[in-house]
Amino acid sequence: MRLVITAPRGKMGNLITLIAAEREGIEIVGGLGPKGRDYIGKDIGEVAGIGKKVGAPVYDSIEDIIDECDCVIDFSTVEEAMHILDVCKAKGKALVCGSTGFSAEQKQAFVDAGADIPVMLAANTSRMVNVMSKLLAMAAKALGETCDIEIVDMHDAKKLDSPSGTAGEMRETIINAIGEEREAKYGRGPGRDPREEIEIGHHSLRGGDTPSSHIVYFMGNGERLEIAHHSINWKCFASGAVDAGQWIVNQPKGSYVISDCIEL
Repeated sequence: MRLVITAPRGKMGNLITLIAAEREGIEIVGGLGPKGRDYIGKDIGEVAGIGKKVGAPVYDSIEDIIDECDCVIDFSTVEEAMHILDVCKAKGKALVCGSTGFSAEQKQAFVDAGADIPVMLAANTSRMVNVMSKLLAMAAKALGETCDIEIVDMHDAKKLDSPSGTAGEMRETIINAIGEEREAKYGRGPGRDPREEIEIGHHSLRGGDTPSSHIVYFMGNGERLEIAHHSINWKCFASGAVDAGQWIVNQPKGSYVISDCIEL
């Protein structure tokens, strides 16, 4: 697989570069950074700080490198991700996008792109998080009618979107398992703000360098079930993203999710 990695200075991009550079069967052909950065033109290994050069420069335009790759792994911004999606569609290149914060219309654009390319929008690329989703579906099917459900996500202070994309996907998993719509409630208060009978609460904590934590509470009478995932660092997500890239280049056109490439 000939690979382009976006945002190599980012917390995900540098780890993806490190992991991809050590994987057999992967050739990194370039990186993509914002225009005007002083590292444009330098080797992506140097830019990502992985301790070695890999023989591929960082570009500031996806158009300059797209023809040389088979797949793009993108953890950039919403705006840049939508541009990369358009370019990948035009050039017939596979795309794994782990950026979050998209609107419903933007998410639909990724689904629609599956008519032209193999594409994956993955809010969370951790294997354990996807196991957690399976557990949530089981719990929601058994307990959703009798329990109040609340979702708490915790991320670093620089996390842009709230709630997290993963928390949103967890809510969708729960709703699908229950088989009926549940209103999303974001935070509570100040003042009187009683819980509605049919809702799923979202609470987002932001601070420090916390990579990612998600806890889902199923609260019944006299008992409570908690299903949780805590990441120690971002390596699990980076490894999963590279796994997804290696998987998706061998797939036909279509819109995929991360669980498609994880055998559970």
